[in-house]
Amino acid sequence: MTASRTAASVYAFRVDPVLVLMGAALLLVGLIAITSASIEYADFHYQSPWYHSVRHLIYIGIAVVGGYVVYRVPLEFWLNTGWVWLFLALALLILVLIPGIGREVNGSQRWLPLGSFTLQPSEFAKLALVVYLAGYLVRKEHEVRHEWMGFLKPMAVLFTMTLLLMVEPDFGATVIAVGTAFGMMFLAGVKLRHFLMVLLGSLAAMVLLIASAPYRMKRLTAYTDPWADPFDTGFQLTQSLIAFGRGEWFGVGLGNSIQKLFYLPEAHTDFVFSIWAEETGFVGAMFVIALYAVLIGRILWVGRCATQLGNLFGAYICYGAALIFTGQSFVNMGVSSGLLPTKGLTLPFISYGGTSLIACCALLALVLRVEVDMRTGSKGTKKRRRAK
Repeated sequence: MTASRTAASVYAFRVDPVLVLMGAALLLVGLIAITSASIEYADFHYQSPWYHSVRHLIYIGIAVVGGYVVYRVPLEFWLNTGWVWLFLALALLILVLIPGIGREVNGSQRWLPLGSFTLQPSEFAKLALVVYLAGYLVRKEHEVRHEWMGFLKPMAVLFTMTLLLMVEPDFGATVIAVGTAFGMMFLAGVKLRHFLMVLLGSLAAMVLLIASAPYRMKRLTAYTDPWADPFDTGFQLTQSLIAFGRGEWFGVGLGNSIQKLFYLPEAHTDFVFSIWAEETGFVGAMFVIALYAVLIGRILWVGRCATQLGNLFGAYICYGAALIFTGQSFVNMGVSSGLLPTKGLTLPFISYGGTSLIACCALLALVLRVEVDMRTGSKGTKKRRRAK
């Protein structure tokens, strides 16, 4: 009896190898890319070529430990406390806007200084939004699918969050949050008429936000023809495109990038994919895209299986995670390659930044927990199946 219980316990925490391998591979690619892209910049600004590499490695350690803690917590806890995390996320978004508390960088007030660590509340807000919405969609399933109020209530929460994000301003996080929320609501079975009406209203609001800010309009016009003003509005995009062009098929070799030598501003952050493409070429860029494709595809597969087993909360968690990873990776790589207008947004698991890494690892840990509960038939999963 004891031996069987021990075996069951070990089996219960045997994580999905595909999810773990893809996540670990992306973290490793990120460490290599950040190290290569930041050496000259760190040496010039901090008199240490390994400044960003060491910090990024520490962030990875914190993110992995944090992810493990999230993984060990039962899904029932997140289902019952989603509103708490949402309230905390909104409080942090308000706190970062208070003068003297939030840190302003390049005209945006998005960071909370915590000693040597800087917290970006928008990353935590996206994670909290997924957990809260997943719980809401389970509790209010009938209301969401058949009544206006069931759809409008989470939209009111989303409006509050996006309003706070736009005050910072953080247009990229706003787009991802709105896209993720709409995607989760659509997959939950909301009435198509309700969905389309609110979607069209949201798109109109996005257009007004772009048109009302001169710097956003400049980015949009620069995106259509960056070579028309390559030394001002089109500078980042033209330098990024040069990096892609220099990479050709197999790249110039790790560490041999020219664009990171102060041509592409802060290449280890938003444009790290450009440096990776320059140094590893088309093959290296496609390798990273393949990693994301496998990871996101596996998450969607876990979500579909969870739906079939009646674990709707776990399924919505998976769909939310997949939407965030898809949106952020598509926007970041699209901006780097000139497919989309320039917008600062982290590349999941790869870009430099502790808060982003922690949020990504926490989301992946939630998916791993869903997969384990689904495979082992946990008590919480069975309860939700009977409730349905």
